[in-house]
Amino acid sequence: MRRTMVAGNWKMHGTRASVAELIDGLRELALPGGVDVAVFPPLLHVSQVVDGLKGTSIQVGAQNAAVQSGQGALTGEVAPSQLIDAGCAYVLVGHSERRQLMGESDQMLNRKFAAAQASGLIPVFCVGETLEQRELGKTIEVVSRQLDSIIGELGVDAFASAVIAYEPVWAIGTGLTATPQQAQDVHAAIRAQLAEKNSEVAQGVRLLYGGSVKAANAVELFGMPDIDGGLIGGASLNADEFGAICRAAGN
Repeated sequence: MRRTMVAGNWKMHGTRASVAELIDGLRELALPGGVDVAVFPPLLHVSQVVDGLKGTSIQVGAQNAAVQSGQGALTGEVAPSQLIDAGCAYVLVGHSERRQLMGESDQMLNRKFAAAQASGLIPVFCVGETLEQRELGKTIEVVSRQLDSIIGELGVDAFASAVIAYEPVWAIGTGLTATPQQAQDVHAAIRAQLAEKNSEVAQGVRLLYGGSVKAANAVELFGMPDIDGGLIGGASLNADEFGAICRAAGN
């Protein structure tokens, strides 16, 4: 049985003061026992968040990691092994902002995914299409290609110790949200694609939906059979709203 997961991507938000306030709010939440909860603060605040959430069930992840697992001469980067040392359990790989704005290629993402797993981090692998691609009817084609990049390089078994997040690019931070059925259709296609290679991996991997998820739409989204939770953006910066989404996942 797949455990539901709610992950909060704080993106490039936060000061020491505002993060401390958010930590206080998160510590006060009554979180459902059947839901895995994680937050992904900016790298600068990872240690503060790890220390601040000690004694809670909330895990911490990083938003990015280097293409090599161990330390080395790679100025400005952070190794997955260093993130493990700092207390992280997860790392985002392939978020559309990294793909589009930072020009991260499939080849680079394959290396990041492999390096993360080699260090013991769980990659949260993000896939999704642009509005133009959706309007052209290429959603499944685009998402399938993004998944195939990892499968072709690392094998489908790599997803046995990973999470997949479907985030339509057109719904990230725009206020637009895929309908529950639209999201379910893509999630079902992802699971079917994995099942062609390994049915056990397909049934076990958690598929999260991301893209303007709020407490108001979370129950219906998470009620879909192949949606196992959410990767939450802006709403995760408000402890009460994030808590409400977590409770929706618990239902």
